[in-house]
Amino acid sequence: MGTRVRRGVRQGGAALRQRLIARFGRRQPPAPGPIEYWPALGGRSVVAFGDIHGRDDLLARAHARLDALSAARGLCPLEIYLGDLIDRGPDSRDVVERLIARAREREVIALRGNHEAMLLRALDDDEALRLWLAQGGEATLRAYRGAPPEGQGGAASAREILRRALPPAHLAFLRGMPVSYTIGALLFVHAGIRPGRLIDQQDEEDLLWIREPFLSSERDHGLLVVHGHSPVAEPDFRFNRINIDTGAVYTGRLTALLISDRAIEIV
Repeated sequence: MGTRVRRGVRQGGAALRQRLIARFGRRQPPAPGPIEYWPALGGRSVVAFGDIHGRDDLLARAHARLDALSAARGLCPLEIYLGDLIDRGPDSRDVVERLIARAREREVIALRGNHEAMLLRALDDDEALRLWLAQGGEATLRAYRGAPPEGQGGAASAREILRRALPPAHLAFLRGMPVSYTIGALLFVHAGIRPGRLIDQQDEEDLLWIREPFLSSERDHGLLVVHGHSPVAEPDFRFNRINIDTGAVYTGRLTALLISDRAIEIV
């Protein structure tokens, strides 16, 4: 049975759109007409969360909405987080801690994003450390009650601070994040895929970082790709992909998408 997208999605204002355009330099495409999907979930439900980037306040509210909806409908959805839990926002530590705790009571899949990958590389490589700090890692380091050192020898000192600051359970969580997850006819991944390449032959760098040619591709990928990484003012529904990164750290809007064989809706 087909699944029709519910169009009751809040519309972003002109100021929000201009802010995203100014930062990312890419105008939004025209809104598509009705699209039907076949998730093939066999009666299960899945909820996917876009990029959180250290906004634990938004995550807590999204969880409250989801839990209320789940209780009202008798749902127990699989929760999938599309990566970039950390960096830029103020509460990366709390986000990781919240998901570790939530996974004790619910079925949780937290996918690796490019920002988690940068942090893990920063533990062993000076250039990767500098890149991570410049791309929002400083906020994460401060959230873990560390602070990037000033002056000479910064990389070695910052790495030592990072290693001491990360609790073992948090480091194990970050290292254990998969880069993709497939259920039914859905592929969940942080950034996207390389069009024309088989799913099991995708390069990890593409799964974590790709924008083009994925975003403009009109190929049927075989699976419906649900992703984040490329901020949009509104969830972007295409016949071959759905983008739910609504730029939470910049806009204050974290999108959670509830998917079943009957409906796809914003929580």
